[in-house]
Amino acid sequence: MRMFFCAGNEENMKKAIYPGSFDPITFGHLDIITRASKLADELVIGVLNNSAKSSLFSVDERVTMIEEMTKDIPNVKVASFDGLLVDYMREIGATINVRGLRAVTDFEYELQIDQANHVQYPEMETIFLTSAVKYSYLSSTVVKEFASYGGDISKFVPKQIIDKIYEKYNINKE
Repeated sequence: MRMFFCAGNEENMKKAIYPGSFDPITFGHLDIITRASKLADELVIGVLNNSAKSSLFSVDERVTMIEEMTKDIPNVKVASFDGLLVDYMREIGATINVRGLRAVTDFEYELQIDQANHVQYPEMETIFLTSAVKYSYLSSTVVKEFASYGGDISKFVPKQIIDKIYEKYNINKE
């Protein structure tokens, strides 16, 4: 594992990206964001605009929600992108890719993607952060499954977005 030290000027600034769909953002994502923000001078939350996927929230809605949830972390920026991660990383000058791991199966997939990305962008380093044990089961898919049946999602996502999620399923929880 390589370590890096920040010299404090723009030229030596370490910029990381945490890419994902974040549809919706969960406590697990926020845990990774908080921890990753301590590892780089700037952390960009890259919200993937994947037109091939049917999303619950639009890209703009996801960006807005993440901005609201991370407004107190000064070195976090939120932006959307489409296309290849390595192309976007080059565009914004990021050299660190942050990935969260919940289970061994996540690692197998993430390692394969990382190796392919590294072939395309050798300057890139990937940091794998394991999820906190209390979030190891949590995914946006789990949130959507519970929400679609009106289940309690208060232990999965911040209270500020609970009603927005239920609203997407035309569920009134008042």
